[in-house]
Amino acid sequence: MTSTWVEPSNTATALLLLGRGSDPDTERGVECPGDLPAPSDPDLVARATAAKAKLGSKVFVLGHHYQRDEVIQFADVTGDSFKLAREAAARPDAEYIVFCGVHFMAESADILTTDAQRVILPDLAAGCSMADMAVLGQVEAAWDTLTELGIAGETVPVTYMNSSADIKGFVGRNGGVVCTSSNAKRALDWAFEQGSKVLFLPDQHLGRNTAVLEMGLSLDDCVLYDPHKPGGGLTPEQLRDAKMILWRGHCSVHGRFTLDSVNDVRARVPGVNVLVHPECRHEVVTAADYVGSTEYIIKAVEAAPAGSAWALGTELNLVRRLALAHPDKQIMFLDKAVCYCSTMNRIDLPHLVWALEELVAGRVVNQITVDADTAHHARVALDQMLALPGADTPPPAAS
Repeated sequence: MTSTWVEPSNTATALLLLGRGSDPDTERGVECPGDLPAPSDPDLVARATAAKAKLGSKVFVLGHHYQRDEVIQFADVTGDSFKLAREAAARPDAEYIVFCGVHFMAESADILTTDAQRVILPDLAAGCSMADMAVLGQVEAAWDTLTELGIAGETVPVTYMNSSADIKGFVGRNGGVVCTSSNAKRALDWAFEQGSKVLFLPDQHLGRNTAVLEMGLSLDDCVLYDPHKPGGGLTPEQLRDAKMILWRGHCSVHGRFTLDSVNDVRARVPGVNVLVHPECRHEVVTAADYVGSTEYIIKAVEAAPAGSAWALGTELNLVRRLALAHPDKQIMFLDKAVCYCSTMNRIDLPHLVWALEELVAGRVVNQITVDADTAHHARVALDQMLALPGADTPPPAAS
């Protein structure tokens, strides 16, 4: 069968992101020095092509899967955050790394590349709401609480890749490890070999889903630490008894999917395969047919038989791109409403053109740098992740 991609219903937020509305109360972003090309400029594609050609091998453009199509077309490599950081590190001859993603990703690229390379984020306002939910002062205060209770020594910090360099550095200094959504179980297995408890940052859902669904822990083994409440809003007994201390953080995109979304699509599309990211809520993950990282989702769709139907619980740009690439399959967004990653969408073609043309003119703009001490300890935690045994889970053999 063939299917036509149907765009989900527009929302006020979606219209704003698409440039069809305004909201004076939202973040204005970081203005670029100099002249930013107008989005209506008909020569944007030609200008980006010309600037990239002039820079040649001096520039390497990375594009995260959640980026707009207008930006992805200029990426030398596409992938998830850690894959892209490793791709940058594998090209030491590239003087400029233009990272079309968000701030924590560019930080990771700076940590993993050489001192001679410069990492550029086309719009400094492209952050990550999840990463921003755990800041260093809050995490240090939580660690002080665990120390006062006498349990910090048996607690191993584990941070998701979607965290700031400061948090990765904290984890490295305290004997922990970084994880991705595809190797979270391996990271937790390693952590529980080192201690009896884990402080999992900053995504509560990935931590909970991995611990309960993949490691056999119970929901009662998990507590939620709220950095805005004294003691995390938990009693000393709760912290002492817990095996998983989950940070109160989440992804604003994946966190919006609900059990109603799953039930609704099953009612509308008989035989549909529901495939969601592990950043989704626990009740959504347990109701889905398959759960996996961004790379897992892509491989699952690629391997699926023609005629199969898929409802994907992940970012809309990726779902739309997969639907257009696989017209022989029925691929749809799990929710009925548009769900872009608003900060990913800040990297648009005008910002990319501006960054590339500035490099052609010899001006390095929006460079992302991580201080040496933080980078050292973050690298320790990243290297520990790279040393984890095992392989990623293969995609499902779906119907």
